[in-house]
Amino acid sequence: MARNAPPRWDRKMQQRLARGEAAALGELYDRFAALVHSQAHRMLDDATAADLVTREVFGYVWENPDAYDPKQGSMRSWVARLTHRQSVRRLREEADGLHDGTPGTDEDSGAASPVDLEERVRRATAAARADYIVASMPAPLRAALELAYVQRRDYRQTATDLGVTEDEARRRLRLGLQLLSTAHTRPLEGSSPPGYGRPL
Repeated sequence: MARNAPPRWDRKMQQRLARGEAAALGELYDRFAALVHSQAHRMLDDATAADLVTREVFGYVWENPDAYDPKQGSMRSWVARLTHRQSVRRLREEADGLHDGTPGTDEDSGAASPVDLEERVRRATAAARADYIVASMPAPLRAALELAYVQRRDYRQTATDLGVTEDEARRRLRLGLQLLSTAHTRPLEGSSPPGYGRPL
C-alpha cells in the first residue's frame, strides 16, 4: 500500500457518501460530531453557534463528499479543517455585522476592531488545535494529562491511578505536553493552504 494512502475506513466512507448512503452520514456523524461541536464551541464560545456550525459542516460533507482529498490527510483532519473554516467565517461575519453601519455600532460601542478580531481568531484557533491534539493523541497520553492537569494528580498519583511506573507516568506526561506545545506553532493536522477543496 502506498505510504500516503488514506486509511481504508476513510476511502470506504467517501465512497458510501458519494453513493448517497444516509447510513454513512449517520456513522460519520456518530464518529465526529463531538469533535466538531467541541472545536466550534471552543472557537465561538457559543453553544447555539456551535450547533449551527455542526449542522453546516455535516451538511457540506453530505453534499460535497468529493471535496475530500485523501492526499491531504485523513477524513478526521478534513472535518476538523471544515469546522475551523466555518467557525472563523462565523467570527468574521459577527464582526462584520458590528461594523456594517447599523444602529449602535459606532466606534464607542465596544465593537471589536479588526486587530481584536484577528487576535480572537488566533486564540480560538490555538485552542481548537489543542482540543484536536488532545482528542487525537493516544489514549494512554490523554489519560495521563487528564489525571495530572484536570484532576490535579502529581506524577506519583498519576502512576498509581494508571497502574504504571513513575518513570512511565513521567514519560507519558512529557510526550503529551510536547504534543500540546505544538498547538501554537502548527496548523490542524493535515491543514492546507487557503483554497484547498471547494469552499465551505
